Amino acid sequence: MLARLRPYISTAALALLIFYFGVHAFTGEGGLLRSNLRDATLVAKNQELARLAVERHDLEVRAQLLRDTSLSADLLEERASSILGFADPRDYVIRMLP
Repeated sequence: MLARLRPYISTAALALLIFYFGVHAFTGEGGLLRSNLRDATLVAKNQELARLAVERHDLEVRAQLLRDTSLSADLLEERASSILGFADPRDYVIRMLP
């Protein structure tokens, strides 16, 4: 009986291998059925990238104002008072939790 099935063993193994890779092409980590999850992740990452770009631009502007060539007295006073913890007696201080 095994002698009669011997010609079909390689075909069956190949068919199982094709079926295995076909299933993983649909349901695997990068499969076709997970495209909605990839799209949602892409949208979230694009929003995070936009937020970080705005934050970086703000930090670049603030760093430019603290350079020797274009020193902003207001920004320097704000940074010094926040780092040293001092304030002018005429200032209103509003404490906030970090």
